[in-house]
Amino acid sequence: MDTHLPPPRPRAAGHTADPSAGIYTGPFWEQARENFAVIADYLGIEEHNRDRLLLPKRAIVVSCPIHRDDGSEAVFHGFRVQHHLTMGPTKGGTRYAANLHLGEVAALAVSMSWKCALAGLPYGGAKGGVAVDPYGLSRRELEAVSRRYMQEMIPFVGPKTDVMAPDMGTNEQVMAWYMDTYSMYQGQTVTEIVTGKPVDAGGTVGRREATGRGVVHLIGRAMERLRLNPAETTAIIQGFGNVGSVTAAALVQQGIKVLGVSDHTACYFDPRGLDVPSLVRWTEAHGTLAGWSHEALSDPAELLTQRCDILVPAAMEQVITEDVARSLRCRILAEGANGPTTPEADRVLNQRRGEIFVIPDILCNAGGVVVSYFEWVQDLQQLFWTEPEVRDRLNRVLERAFQAVMARAERDDVPHRTAAMAIGIERVQKAKLTRGLFP
Repeated sequence: MDTHLPPPRPRAAGHTADPSAGIYTGPFWEQARENFAVIADYLGIEEHNRDRLLLPKRAIVVSCPIHRDDGSEAVFHGFRVQHHLTMGPTKGGTRYAANLHLGEVAALAVSMSWKCALAGLPYGGAKGGVAVDPYGLSRRELEAVSRRYMQEMIPFVGPKTDVMAPDMGTNEQVMAWYMDTYSMYQGQTVTEIVTGKPVDAGGTVGRREATGRGVVHLIGRAMERLRLNPAETTAIIQGFGNVGSVTAAALVQQGIKVLGVSDHTACYFDPRGLDVPSLVRWTEAHGTLAGWSHEALSDPAELLTQRCDILVPAAMEQVITEDVARSLRCRILAEGANGPTTPEADRVLNQRRGEIFVIPDILCNAGGVVVSYFEWVQDLQQLFWTEPEVRDRLNRVLERAFQAVMARAERDDVPHRTAAMAIGIERVQKAKLTRGLFP
């Protein structure tokens, strides 16, 4: 447990100890719990109603044994957490990472619930994954892990129960393996069991680019409010996977200069601007940024605090720490990653509200789940849209959410994160009160 967090608030008389103790642990779960407590205080949610809103409905842990290429056997732990099914099936990504654990998955599922509710989607939040390094697997081993994971999850998922999507360490191909495994079990093709699939396997055009495009759309709305001229605006992007690379390319197309980028293998910074199209081509060919250049190499520890107008953390959670928040020299903080800002850093950002325009993660990176919803709807109807239709619908959903967050923040004089989370949590709370105790 993170010892820097404040002690838990005293519980009401007769309230038992924290029911999540010993089940969900780790700093990211504590971050989700503390962020929820801040909003619950702001909304005046009674203590005895808080656990039902916060704690996941269901958590599944499975073993995924496979045969390795050398003939040995290996067993990997798989997880899936479904936060609530009050408003519809759960929805969320599936990540492969060596250090993945249940507390992290639960925190991400909770955040996805608030994100879906903020965007007005008929979903509860979910998240899942396998504790494995995908880069240490051969393609055959990756397929074996993926198919075994889905096979173990079949009793708990379905198009009207829980719909998976890609996340860190997974991609369109993994989703195709998931869909095929589930479909073989059902005896018919069930494209709507996952989103983020290849287009020729029931996916939707624009899904891969959706999160990055959404980030850029919302950055544009923030720039309008701050009256920033794209031709005079600079950006830095931490993370150059799907979200970061699409964001970088789209910013450049709008005339914004990208000064720095990084991934887990390399960091580049040039005050004159980087050749983003060349970086994109390199990563498409080699998978990572490593080796693109030796001249622009920079210290990744310094990237987040370099001077720029737009900073996009699009990699891991909890990279904006308290110290980093104090040292930020950006005008817009666009949270492309999930949970990149710690609670301690958030308190610093709240003090710097007039200096830094924060686009919180549950709004900023919602483009992915919005277009995943579009894909699910198209699969259910077997009626597919054009890419301009997908982009137009995405922008309309994001615009409604952005305007709602801005209006709430201005009305109550609260930070953008507080406004965004409050809208999502209120919607879930109202749905639970309407339906009753069971869902």
